[in-house]
Amino acid sequence: MPKRHIVMLGKFVKRIAQLRGGGSALPGLFVERIDPHFAERTLGQLPQGVIVVSGTNGKTTTTKMVVKLLEGQGLKVFTNRTGSNFTRGVVAALLGDIDRHGRLDADIAVLELDEAYAVRFVETIHPRYTLLLNVMRDQLDRFGEIDTTAGMLAKVAQATTDTVVLNREDPRIARIANTLEIAATVYFGLSPTIRQFFPDDDNLRGAQGNDAPLPSADVLLSSFTGTTATFCVDGRDVTVSLRLTGAYNIYNAAAAMALVRSVCGESLDTARLYETLSTITPAFGRGESLMIDGAPCELVLVKNPAGFRLGLTSFDPASWVTMIAINDNYADGRDMSWLWDVEFESLRQSHVAVVSGTRAYDMALRLQYDEVAIGAITPDLKAALTKLISAHPNTPKRIYCTYTAMLILRKEIGKRTHLEEAIS
Repeated sequence: MPKRHIVMLGKFVKRIAQLRGGGSALPGLFVERIDPHFAERTLGQLPQGVIVVSGTNGKTTTTKMVVKLLEGQGLKVFTNRTGSNFTRGVVAALLGDIDRHGRLDADIAVLELDEAYAVRFVETIHPRYTLLLNVMRDQLDRFGEIDTTAGMLAKVAQATTDTVVLNREDPRIARIANTLEIAATVYFGLSPTIRQFFPDDDNLRGAQGNDAPLPSADVLLSSFTGTTATFCVDGRDVTVSLRLTGAYNIYNAAAAMALVRSVCGESLDTARLYETLSTITPAFGRGESLMIDGAPCELVLVKNPAGFRLGLTSFDPASWVTMIAINDNYADGRDMSWLWDVEFESLRQSHVAVVSGTRAYDMALRLQYDEVAIGAITPDLKAALTKLISAHPNTPKRIYCTYTAMLILRKEIGKRTHLEEAIS
């Protein structure tokens, strides 16, 4: 079938899916079935190639940062803005950006890819650049142990043709450099003085980390206070006021800058880089600050012990009303045993106003063992949100939620306030 006919059919399916309120990946699945090489041929047009961003935590916000930073340097960037990080999601996003002849008006693509699907993606489309953020215990029922995930990411790095940007603080990610034969390696990292605030799965409960010398980092997060961060770049400290919230998002800013510096090389406008960074907000549901009836409400995505712990320590709970929403659908991971490796003592004084989701009672039991008081247990997410808002109408709220719980809650919040619909 001629490509223009495939494009027309794909765009038609995309429009029908939008009208019916369907999933963002459905048109991509349709096109994949009739033309398995559609993405390969379309992305092959790009003069500066493809960037893949992957890892357990932080993919969506980091991808948004990379896109904004590259656009700030004058590049036209294609990305999978809906956050659907399977190959079909990439194809669906392409259908929204290409013209009726299948031409893509972009210089470079920045693609957030799920760890397992990234392996399949690079079998046919070799990225020019890859950014690997971290490996954490996540969706054990799907991925297995974290060494399995690290192996997947190593294959993505090995398929990269130009540069791989690695997290030097994550030993499983840093070791991937030893397996590379073609691509150059660039690192981002942390100052030793703040490394304790970013625990990995091996050091969650106070175990001593590896004292082996670390490779030099192209971009180093030196310190942060609130939303002000200092980065060491080219041996000089640069302090930037950010609109990003949460330590994890601020650290991912170092990753994004290291990647963009590699892509732009000598043409980089450094002043513009920092200026653009200061304007970027979190991606939807990842520390995103929304307004409900005049009071801020933050959605914080949690899905593994290290990420949840970092989310808890990034904010002062005394100033916020807290809700926790835990689902165990496929996209969340079925195995919720990881909740027992999160320390919730920081919530004792402020307590948790509402616990919700399909695993609300499991979460409530976990909080009970850490002596955290609970205001209400309401498994239905819509009812729980209504209860939270009505009981605390003028108070800032923070909701820690798994992925599918976040989608439901964000949709409900959207009925009360304007929300961005994609990573834009």
